[in-house]
Amino acid sequence: MAVQDLTADMLTRIRNAVRNREKSVVVLSNKLNRGVAGVLKDEGYIADFECVADGRQGLIRLNLKYGTRGENIINEIRRISKSGCRSYSAAGELPRPLQGLGISIVSTSRGIMSDRRAREMRVGGEVVATVC
Repeated sequence: MAVQDLTADMLTRIRNAVRNREKSVVVLSNKLNRGVAGVLKDEGYIADFECVADGRQGLIRLNLKYGTRGENIINEIRRISKSGCRSYSAAGELPRPLQGLGISIVSTSRGIMSDRRAREMRVGGEVVATVC
């Protein structure tokens, strides 16, 4: 079965892997997914990621991260902007999950970045997902 929304599929695979205490998860690769993986790594939600060639569009292997006592680092990960209803925000109106303890992943004209970085650069864009 063909996957229509690769980013929603990626977030669902991460959510399921965290729930099952997996060490890594493999998702389909595209430019948006690579950007989301980069933001998750920069913000400390995953340990690392690598792009794997498979002869087609490629795969991304995400190495998940857990706390010192095995607690989840990613408690909630949710897709905000969907294919049927896009969600855009100005720099000053970007959502702050858990009053700033979580992050929003934003697709801007300067690339994919966290909401904190987008506020620093004073750019808005499409709110892709939130992570708490």
